[in-house]
Amino acid sequence: MIADSYSIVVRWRKYFSQLLNVHGVNDITYTEIHTAEPIMPEPSSFEVELAIEKQKATNHHILIKSQQNY
Repeated sequence: MIADSYSIVVRWRKYFSQLLNVHGVNDITYTEIHTAEPIMPEPSSFEVELAIEKQKATNHHILIKSQQNY
């Protein structure tokens, strides 16, 4: 039975190395992932409020227009 944390890690490393057909843990490299979407800064509170007001105005306009069709 393995009780110390180092031996446990070594055992799991060996198990996954064999499972994944990797010849050594040192062969594994980390790859930087690039996305197609650009990183955008978060909107300011003013931009959020402006977008909400614009959406309210658009919804109000649609509501009035749909009531005229009745």
